[in-house]
Amino acid sequence: METTNYILQLNEAGINDIDRVGGKNASLGEMLQNLKLLGIDIPFGFIVVADAYYSFIKYNKLDVFISTIIAQTNVDDLEQLKKCGGTIRGLIRDGKFPEDIKTQIAGAYTALCAYYDKTDVDVAVRSSATAEDLPDASFAGQQDTYLNITGTDDLLNAIRDCFASLFTDRAISYRKSFGYDHFRIGLSVCVQKMVRSDIGASGVAFSLDTESGFKDMVVINGAFGLGEMVVQGAVKPDEFTIFKPLLGKPGLRPLIEKKLGTKDSKMVYGEANEPRVKVVPTTEPEKAHFCLTDDMALQLASWVVAIENYYTALKGRWCPMDVEWAVDGETRQLYIVQARPETIHSRKAQQTLQVFTMDVKAKSTQLLLQGIAVGDKIASGKVHLLDNVDTVSLAQLNFKPGDVLVTDMTDPDWEPLMKKAAAIVTNKGGRTCHAAIVARELGVPAIVGCGNATELLSTGMQVTVSCAEGENGYIYAGDIPFKIQEYDLSTLPSVDTPIMMNVASPDIAFKLAGYPHRGVGLAREEFIISNYIKIHPQALLQHRELKDEALTALIEDTIKGYADEQTYFIDKLSFGIGKIASAFYPHKVIVRFSDFKTNEYASMPGGSYFEPSEENPMIGWRGASRYYSAAYKEAFGMECRAIKKVRETMGLKNVVVMIPFCRTINELLRVYETMKEYGLVRGENGLEVYLMAEVPSNVILADQFARYIDGFSIGSNDLTQLVLGLDRDSALVAEIYNERNEAVKMMISQLIRAAKKAGIKVGICGQGPSDYPDFAQFLVEEGIDSISITPDSFLKTVEAIKKIEDQATYQVKQIA
Repeated sequence: METTNYILQLNEAGINDIDRVGGKNASLGEMLQNLKLLGIDIPFGFIVVADAYYSFIKYNKLDVFISTIIAQTNVDDLEQLKKCGGTIRGLIRDGKFPEDIKTQIAGAYTALCAYYDKTDVDVAVRSSATAEDLPDASFAGQQDTYLNITGTDDLLNAIRDCFASLFTDRAISYRKSFGYDHFRIGLSVCVQKMVRSDIGASGVAFSLDTESGFKDMVVINGAFGLGEMVVQGAVKPDEFTIFKPLLGKPGLRPLIEKKLGTKDSKMVYGEANEPRVKVVPTTEPEKAHFCLTDDMALQLASWVVAIENYYTALKGRWCPMDVEWAVDGETRQLYIVQARPETIHSRKAQQTLQVFTMDVKAKSTQLLLQGIAVGDKIASGKVHLLDNVDTVSLAQLNFKPGDVLVTDMTDPDWEPLMKKAAAIVTNKGGRTCHAAIVARELGVPAIVGCGNATELLSTGMQVTVSCAEGENGYIYAGDIPFKIQEYDLSTLPSVDTPIMMNVASPDIAFKLAGYPHRGVGLAREEFIISNYIKIHPQALLQHRELKDEALTALIEDTIKGYADEQTYFIDKLSFGIGKIASAFYPHKVIVRFSDFKTNEYASMPGGSYFEPSEENPMIGWRGASRYYSAAYKEAFGMECRAIKKVRETMGLKNVVVMIPFCRTINELLRVYETMKEYGLVRGENGLEVYLMAEVPSNVILADQFARYIDGFSIGSNDLTQLVLGLDRDSALVAEIYNERNEAVKMMISQLIRAAKKAGIKVGICGQGPSDYPDFAQFLVEEGIDSISITPDSFLKTVEAIKKIEDQATYQVKQIA
């Protein structure tokens, strides 16, 4: 009688073997066969094929019983579902292996021990469902993984537990909702050499931005210890973002952002007489340092891109990937331990845009807490606090559809509840944890990594959960009204006038990348300094001299993960600029140097030590006048070094710098001298410098300014107030403020003519074109080179300009 072979070596499987070995195992085998040549390291192991699972079920006479009990169960009834799943899993765990399967598994394990020259080699035992990670489904976290398994007996028990995990409550419920036949899905098991990440680091990586679906990024989440803590959402991980188009280019390091996670615990191997793995607190040095070096993050990103490219070619369509990685703490070697197709954004229609907006005034005083936003929706509901709830009691919970689920971290068994939730809020986790993945699949807004949500929120509270304000998610008290608008970007008309965007927050940049834009006409450094850096720049440089212990303590805590205060400022500013520049690459991104007024700077931590009190800060020590001043010059130098890093280290040479509030030619030249001291020279490496035309002298002397710059950008807000001689922040004269005033329009016309004569570009980045179609018409007729507008008015402005252009074309034809 012919013996059935129940074992495959990992490198014997491939992408065409999903029916036998499941998605994860097929992918690992495919990579071992084809990607090891590219230097991608993958631990070796073997596969227990799905036939072994089916034979095990048949040998123990469980197939009919399992089918019968599921058929009799209403899986939408949590109590019935729990009883059904528990019964089936118990039967499978009590089952016996057929002797031939047992013998083959033992033989394969002995061979693996010999391969690594180690007695009882430590292995990871991972489930791989045969319908797993197909393009139209994601089974993330539904089947079990067992770590640090040693010895044949423990290995057999772990494999049997993997078989049982095919019938977890969540897996039964998920298959029912997607219409999968429970017995058309088998289970294969991967037995793979453990990477000693328990004394190293591990995590996940995606070959796209997981929130926006932006294709040009690799996003890496990681923490110290075994990777289960990151996958489960038990820690807030470190995050690294790498720009794919410039990855691997000679001399470039396109790491455009990294964020230090709290990483307050880690999973490690247990000692003798302890469980196989255990969770322990991380040390203070671990909390204060990133789990990957920059070099290793870039290496990992290049591997992720190679894997994506391989699968894209193999499948004949774009195939973004979800990868698990580990760093061996003994050898410092990086490994890929799993890879599978990403199944959320790859299925979405990219041209459809759904915009959620809230009333700014209504939410202004209601903020309760914030965390990491998952998705871009808004939802309201009553809080239902699940604090340390075990799965046994879930069926008894009175969790109503539309409740807001608030917990420390979600459990995969909670998916039936998560389907009902209006929103999900957790204390722990990052953008790639279980709660985030499931929330994206379900289309439910979630905010993870809040830290203390279970302390600040209580059951019955009415809250509004907003993921529509960028990378950070916000929880507000009460039921705050919001609007939902849907757009089809493919129907947006094309216009001749280049439409750029004003982008303040780097957090929303990736979501704006899909708009039919021509770049960024205004990226303000002030937003990044306020929200990313959060400390007055001179306070960073001089806080120890101030002898302010509280300020020094705040700064030392803020700069954790960075070598020193200067590095912190330069890196953080470069990350914010880099994020915007990469989202709009290769189009121009015009970055305005900082333009805080003294009263604004004074409100930042440490600012009161350095900022004078001015009667009218609006026309005081701001913009260009600060840059060459001895009192601020060193701080401006850090801005210059950040720009240099973005352009020359990251490689984002689409960044153009802009000088604001520059009153005289001499002042402009003094700014250039200061820039040169810190490595920025107009014309070197293609650096362009624009002038913010917002002071009347910029217009009056436009022909002279034009000799020293590459373009003007009209700041219509300040230009209007200075032409009309009013304070735009004063309610007493607010009704006089009007960008369409004839005096203002004459100044704009004069500047456009001067720029055209000098052969340099001129655009506008004020609010006027967005608010007033007749003002936009005036600009188009004057021949403006570009119009830069806020994202919320992009769609209506494009449509308005299209009408203006069509009308102008019609009139020309009529005259002809």
